[in-house]
Amino acid sequence: MKKVDVVVIGAGAAGLMCAAEAAKRGRSVLVVDHAKKPGRKILISGGGRCNFTNYDVTASNYVCQNPHFVKSALSQYTNWDFISLISKYGIEFEERDHGQLFCVDSAKEIVDMLLKECELVGVNYRYRCEISDIEKTDIGFTLMLDSDELACESLVVATGGLSMPKLGATPFGYQIAEQFGLSMIPTTAGLVPFTLHKEDKEAFSELSGIAIPVVVESENGSSFKENLLFTHRGLSGPSILQISSYWKAGQRVTIDLLPNDDLSEELDKMRESNPNQSIKNSLAKLLPKRVVETLLNKTIFNERSLKQVNPKEQQELCSLLHKWQVLPNGTEGYRTAEVTLGGVNTDELSSKTMESKKVPGLYFVGEVMDVSGWLGGYNFQWAWSSGYVAGINV
Repeated sequence: MKKVDVVVIGAGAAGLMCAAEAAKRGRSVLVVDHAKKPGRKILISGGGRCNFTNYDVTASNYVCQNPHFVKSALSQYTNWDFISLISKYGIEFEERDHGQLFCVDSAKEIVDMLLKECELVGVNYRYRCEISDIEKTDIGFTLMLDSDELACESLVVATGGLSMPKLGATPFGYQIAEQFGLSMIPTTAGLVPFTLHKEDKEAFSELSGIAIPVVVESENGSSFKENLLFTHRGLSGPSILQISSYWKAGQRVTIDLLPNDDLSEELDKMRESNPNQSIKNSLAKLLPKRVVETLLNKTIFNERSLKQVNPKEQQELCSLLHKWQVLPNGTEGYRTAEVTLGGVNTDELSSKTMESKKVPGLYFVGEVMDVSGWLGGYNFQWAWSSGYVAGINV
């Protein structure tokens, strides 16, 4: 039976980070994956440019049932540590909105860097490999890789979540956790577009492709000021992806379509200068005309002029646009989701090492656990940080 010190299941961001750090300590490390190549999610992320971290990373940028869990790993391996690493490799990067950092050239540079880090310290790989029969032993674990039996002291589960199944996402990591008696937080799609009920879908699908700046708020009070994008199926754009991680089925979201204006004041000004102007044409100075027409359709404002609207009606109009209530039908699901909410309950893990409290030598890193970051490089930073702290402890 072949023996290694550490087996890492999953050749993604967290798994490769963990493997490199473990091998730097002289541990013999084998990375196994059912895919043909490593880092597939890294390669397609950020439109092929990989939004690898953010200039401003705090625990508040993460969704987790235990809001304190992420603090230790994020402080042990910071965004600045990763920026230092890519700078060492001469990878050029640029800052976009909200401190998001992207490769100037290609996400492939990040994968190449991680593989180089692993290569320098002798990490071994095995791809297109089926794993079965994982058992706990007195000194660690045994597992079957295809038809080969392998023993290891430490087993790291870095299998990711259920998002983007076309890239080979599976529930395998969750099955390992359940096999060893770890509790789970139910999983759902996160950072994902909303679908709409039939009537709303029909009304708003004609606006497909239009993007506007909004503030969107969930029922729990979380809010984001970003663009909203109308699609053929519903609503998307950064604001919707962000709020989807805080939305539960059956809840409404409230959208301020004019976050930079006080509509009542604007209407008063326009009424003074042009009282006979229609409400539709007045609002078309503040919002795309097609959006205005769709929102006002079937309302009393559709054919009215500014002077025909009394104070109470104006208040209703302002409420319609500043507090537009949308009841999503659901989300587009894991097919287009950028992350998986839920996963291995963090109460089962050490926040300092990512090791299972119940099963010595068993570690979970990255998206497989109940930690999901905002849009903007936060999920990759969690991969680097959690992978690092597991790697220096396995």
